[in-house]
Amino acid sequence: MPDTSHSRGPTRPLSIGIDFGTSNTVVSFADKDGRAEALSFDHDGQTLHGYVTALCFWDEGPGGSLTTRVEGGPWAIDQFLDASSPLRFIQSFKTFAANSTFQETRILRERYRFEDLLATFLRTLVRHSGGRLDLSSSNIVIGRPVTFAGRQPDDALAMQRYRLAFERVGVKNASYVYEPVGAAFFYARNLQRDSTVLVADFGGGTSDFSVMRFEHVAGQLHAEPLGHAGIGIAGDAFDYCIVDRIVSPRLGKGGHFRSFDKELSIPNHYYANLARWHQLAIMKSNGDLKGLQDLLKSAIEPEKLRKFIEIIEFDMGFALYSAVSRTKIALSSEDETRFSFKGGDIAIEGKLRRESFERWIAPGVAKIATTLDEALRRAKVEGKAIDRVFLTGGTSFVPAIRKLFVERFGEERLVSTDQFESIAHGLALIGQDAHRERWAVQLPAAA
Repeated sequence: MPDTSHSRGPTRPLSIGIDFGTSNTVVSFADKDGRAEALSFDHDGQTLHGYVTALCFWDEGPGGSLTTRVEGGPWAIDQFLDASSPLRFIQSFKTFAANSTFQETRILRERYRFEDLLATFLRTLVRHSGGRLDLSSSNIVIGRPVTFAGRQPDDALAMQRYRLAFERVGVKNASYVYEPVGAAFFYARNLQRDSTVLVADFGGGTSDFSVMRFEHVAGQLHAEPLGHAGIGIAGDAFDYCIVDRIVSPRLGKGGHFRSFDKELSIPNHYYANLARWHQLAIMKSNGDLKGLQDLLKSAIEPEKLRKFIEIIEFDMGFALYSAVSRTKIALSSEDETRFSFKGGDIAIEGKLRRESFERWIAPGVAKIATTLDEALRRAKVEGKAIDRVFLTGGTSFVPAIRKLFVERFGEERLVSTDQFESIAHGLALIGQDAHRERWAVQLPAAA
């Protein structure tokens, strides 16, 4: 069993695992004795084992000699919340990796493609590692989802962008491995007998499944990947269900405004920005805030729209989504909880029953179930042939998700963990496997 203690990492790791996630990124070091340790960060007196996948850009300097500065991780959120000057905050940009319509975004005076954003993010991560992370190491294993997020994701494009970004920060000849395979490898080191294992990895943007066969041969653990499947539905989509049903109606969604002698609906596209908290800041510069201010003058219920405008103007999105996250977590153990958000003069409260939440997320859960079936079909195994089911990621604790697996496989076969580092640990340990090339996903040819 690997040592997964959280020290500052081995001095000379033999392999490095990088779990670049939608919400958080985790780096793990593994040494020659099979010990895996997460890279930790000291932030405001707290030791963090994950690095928030976020970037914040802002200008510094007098007059015409402005210099663009950038921060990443939790320091990006600090800069965003404390800002007194114009900035650009970006989070969850992994969701654009496979999006062919996303070519670039303008940030202050420069244009950034996806690979530019990822390379910039990685440089901030290295800087905050205090010299402990050397990306020029020859043994780096990088995770990737089975299926990237988005409609009609372009897998080849995403992997080209990954490769370009990592090469820019010194990573050469890295291996790319499915994220649930990393989790499976980490879990399998505890197996006492040969087993067929299903790993279900629930991240912020994707839900991924891998079926693996593990066998002990001459004292060594051998593994064979049997099948994989994934879908771009996970924790973020479930969070948005709460926002859309509890928060948005109290901010004017479904309301009306007067235009001459007609009564028209307030456009729903304003509320689509509530899908992720940082998108609210963009509304200040893309014309949406001005549009809401114009609608306020003729709104039937102006007070609701005024609250929405205030949340945007005073950057309350982070606090709003923190309240959403607390509510979802509470529903994992309670049949009913109370949503509560307070900011300035705004108070949004309401009761929420687990039964209602499960009804809202039911279409997403059904699609996840279909994807699970697809993983088993590709592996050519039936549910009864699965010896263990390893559930990882916070969304695996949502009762409706757990019920899906209990009904399919039985409680006795489930193993759950919210261990934040399991994928990164597994990736680092795969880097030491003599047959690691069997685990790697083939990259498309360089453009």
